[in-house]
Amino acid sequence: MDFSKAENKVARALFEIALQRELAKGMNEFDEILQKWKTERPQDNRESYYAIFTSVKDFDKHIARRYDGLKNSMFYNTIIGLLVDEVINAQDLIGFAQERQNELLSISKQHKDFR
Repeated sequence: MDFSKAENKVARALFEIALQRELAKGMNEFDEILQKWKTERPQDNRESYYAIFTSVKDFDKHIARRYDGLKNSMFYNTIIGLLVDEVINAQDLIGFAQERQNELLSISKQHKDFR
């Protein structure tokens, strides 16, 4: 489903908000690994290093899949995915017309119900 030009503008702003939220979440996950390392102070640091490395690598893949090369034709499904993953919520959809908000929320709820 395609958005109008005005909706595309709203979607682009929404993607920036979502990206910032996901980046913060990722940084918190990395910090947890580092805090565990600082607390435990293992003699062999390889396991901790590998945990950081894999966490960053996997997170980078996730961010790239979701946000890199987004085309207008992908906006609708990307927003549904962000709602399903609870990166954004109904309040974040305020820039869209009420009918479009209801549609996006309804479809995302259906997807959540299938999980």
